Amino acid sequence: MDTSTRGARLAAALVHVYTSLGVVLGLLMVHFAYEGDVRTVLWLFLAAMVIDGTDGFLARHLEVKTVLPGFDGALLDNIVDYLTYAFAPMVLLWSCGYLPDGVLGAVTASVPLMASCYQFCRSDAKTEDHFFLGFPSYWNIVAFYVVVFGWGTTTAAWLLLVFAVLVFVPVKYVYPSRTATLWRLNMTLASLWLVAFAVLTAQLPDPQLWLAILSLAYPAYYTALSLWLTFQPVRSPAVS
Repeated sequence: MDTSTRGARLAAALVHVYTSLGVVLGLLMVHFAYEGDVRTVLWLFLAAMVIDGTDGFLARHLEVKTVLPGFDGALLDNIVDYLTYAFAPMVLLWSCGYLPDGVLGAVTASVPLMASCYQFCRSDAKTEDHFFLGFPSYWNIVAFYVVVFGWGTTTAAWLLLVFAVLVFVPVKYVYPSRTATLWRLNMTLASLWLVAFAVLTAQLPDPQLWLAILSLAYPAYYTALSLWLTFQPVRSPAVS
């Protein structure tokens, strides 16, 4: 495409505006979390995931790096993702009583945020072959399942601590929209999972247990594929 025209620059700028809408969603997440409106927060989680899953396609298609070289879209994406995938989910869990009371709750909510600070700032968090290195701070998904299954504060706290440790374990997690291996299957399953997320959110406060359990099939598949791709033997190049 012609990246020198005013229209191209406007289109690229609009992609960045689209990404930055996540900041507004994050603000609303925090507001409604303190209002105790859990279901609205989960709807906002879903909207943020849809934006995060589509803005990259738009950015690459419109060649925004070339059109607007002076604007760091990757940094913007990290800011938005930290707010919507890490900070807001911790606010939801802590403010709505899913974590222990008092200082213990504050510490439990803080540990994932500190771990995610490390991950978002490491230069190899997204590998050259399009994987996430270490648990990719999907705290919104963890929070979703805590809410849907109604897990107690002890279970929620242990989940957060375990996944915080996994941030530092060098497993290569699939980047659904970019990892080449099984791309079509990954995107299909991710899309179906988002539908299940929407249905379960709509059913709150009494989501159907069978659907909640079935929805775990995708995170299980995602984890298994990530482990397999991380630890499969590296094939040596054929000798001619």
